[in-house]
Amino acid sequence: MENSHKNVHSVRSLSLLPIIGWIKIYKLKEWLFSDIVSGISTGLVAVLQGLAYCLLASLPPWYGLFSAFFPVVIYFFLGTSRHISVGPFPVLCLMIGSVVTRIVPDEGPPLNITGFEGLTSDEQRVLVASSVTFLVGIMQLAMGILQVGFVVMYLSDTLVSGFTTAAAIHILVSQLKFVLGLQVPGLSGPFSLIYTLEIIFNKITSTNVCDVVISLVILVVVFIVKEINERFKSKLPVPIPIEVIMTVIACGVSYAFDFKKRYGIEVVGYESPMAPNLPIFQETAVEAFPMAIVGFAVAFSVAKVYSVKHDYTIDGNQELIAFGVSNIFGASFKSFAASTALSRSAVQESTGGKTQVAGLISALIVMIVTLAIGFLLEPLPKSVLGAVVIVNLKSMLMQVREIPYLWRRDKPDCVVWLATCVAAVLLGLDLGLAAGLGVELLSVVLRVQAMQPNMFGDCGCLCPTCLQIYEPDGVMIFRIPSPLFFANIEFFRSKLLEALGFNPLRVLRKRNKALRRIRRLLKKGCLHTCAPLLLQEGFLNTSFGPIADSKEEENIKELDLPTDFKDLPARINWNAELPANIVVPRVDIHSLVLDFAAVSFLDISALKGLKTVLKELIRIEVMVYIVACDRTYEIHTKLHDCCFFDDEVQSSMFFLTLHDAMLHILEKHPEATERKADFGKVTNCLF
Repeated sequence: MENSHKNVHSVRSLSLLPIIGWIKIYKLKEWLFSDIVSGISTGLVAVLQGLAYCLLASLPPWYGLFSAFFPVVIYFFLGTSRHISVGPFPVLCLMIGSVVTRIVPDEGPPLNITGFEGLTSDEQRVLVASSVTFLVGIMQLAMGILQVGFVVMYLSDTLVSGFTTAAAIHILVSQLKFVLGLQVPGLSGPFSLIYTLEIIFNKITSTNVCDVVISLVILVVVFIVKEINERFKSKLPVPIPIEVIMTVIACGVSYAFDFKKRYGIEVVGYESPMAPNLPIFQETAVEAFPMAIVGFAVAFSVAKVYSVKHDYTIDGNQELIAFGVSNIFGASFKSFAASTALSRSAVQESTGGKTQVAGLISALIVMIVTLAIGFLLEPLPKSVLGAVVIVNLKSMLMQVREIPYLWRRDKPDCVVWLATCVAAVLLGLDLGLAAGLGVELLSVVLRVQAMQPNMFGDCGCLCPTCLQIYEPDGVMIFRIPSPLFFANIEFFRSKLLEALGFNPLRVLRKRNKALRRIRRLLKKGCLHTCAPLLLQEGFLNTSFGPIADSKEEENIKELDLPTDFKDLPARINWNAELPANIVVPRVDIHSLVLDFAAVSFLDISALKGLKTVLKELIRIEVMVYIVACDRTYEIHTKLHDCCFFDDEVQSSMFFLTLHDAMLHILEKHPEATERKADFGKVTNCLF
């Protein structure tokens, strides 16, 4: 009993403090140097982005550094992702800025709120931003405790793409006043973007030429160097930190020529950190909820990409808790809501970051700048920060290229994209997100209601609902009882892997690692084959000791490629005996049959997820067959239009009936004709 209580306690501690899990396996000699290099590179980027993104939140720039420090420290202990860089995210900053300017406008008195007495305009704005951040943290923490991390499934890739594109347009317009050197009041609410553009055009004759020249130089140089970084990223040890370089140069030039007095440009200034009072929540409660959802959804999406790439698991509910506590803690020190910036996370991962030790080091860099050398950035023109923000919008703005693709391939998804983007541009980000979500759910309802039933004759189908069928050895039949779309594709994947009993991507990587070791042993003459050159029957064996991992095995992309036996004397039977100390998960099936009888439609998100699963299975020699699709022609046509098929995923996997597919499988695998000891069952994926 005592041991069981200890085990339960250790599991709870591990789930609440994920650092306990990965710190035990931390490879000090192999990972520490990479984490230090990555942390320094990410820290330099975090400093600049913290200053720049703070302008989006309508706050003094130095408060952005607090957001790049305090949340990172908390996430180090509570987060489950090893690669995302926590801190300011431009879309979230813009949403905070809309609340700040609504309550404390640039022109006119602030709203009558208790606690504003005796505070300057900047102090009132910081108080509002802290209020929103604190509420965002409470909501995220509550959702994490209540285990409702699944809510992000309702934000499809299409909706997020349209929403972030609209946010990029808002961000671009908001930075024009800094780039042009104009005094433009911050506006919020429906049609605020149009009103802001109207004010800018009315004041265009008052443009500060010095600000425009500085901005254009920064835009051109940073854009060119970023393209060089992207094109030669495989040859560069670390990306060229061009934003940091240009910022330092701009600071020096601004100080040397005294731009503030000579040309009247607006500079950053400097303010030491201060502990805030707890804010009042009433006026910011409604806006905080969409921020909590957006901040978590973006961070979780990025974390999921890196977790799949580097083969570890993340916990959505624990991520909610981590960001909730991070934002609550950060708000107490005047930071604003944190998520993750895509570019900053890419720097942390691409420069060799292995764990959140890199994140902690980046936070230390931010702390050094804040406390020790921050005053050196005082002469920095705000137009430089505005230009840096605009350059980093490229990837989000280029998402408009998805519109023709979506219109040709999936018109309902295209409508969702356009509705979300247009609504967010015109009505504001919070109302736009709500409108996009409504259109998205409506599109699902209409697709389900608009199903076209077909009349079937006797086609010899072994219908699972009418007959008890059996699964021959090595065959699994998996029935999908509903359409596949953005909200259930991840659930489909998890249920399929649960039924299979193995993760195909993990199996593929293990096999490719084993092949590397086997090739090294063959070169040394340490291996012999028991049945040379016999396909499936020949296998390699050795009695030599353990084999250490090589540095080559860190190349994740190569491990995800299909296994290649061309240079081996025999094709390896992965379920037979392997060289000593090489362990590969066993795969007991050779064929998977997906019953699509209830799948009336698939959207773009489902197509991407389905193709990924099929590729992973095919690469470990598990053939997949899709049967009983009621709308074969429509779905097959859509798959062709969306370039679903390639050299690996081929259209020949479709069969009209389950009976036809089973005949094909038994012809390819005659050894599977013997029935199992008892009748098998069709595995249902119940959504």
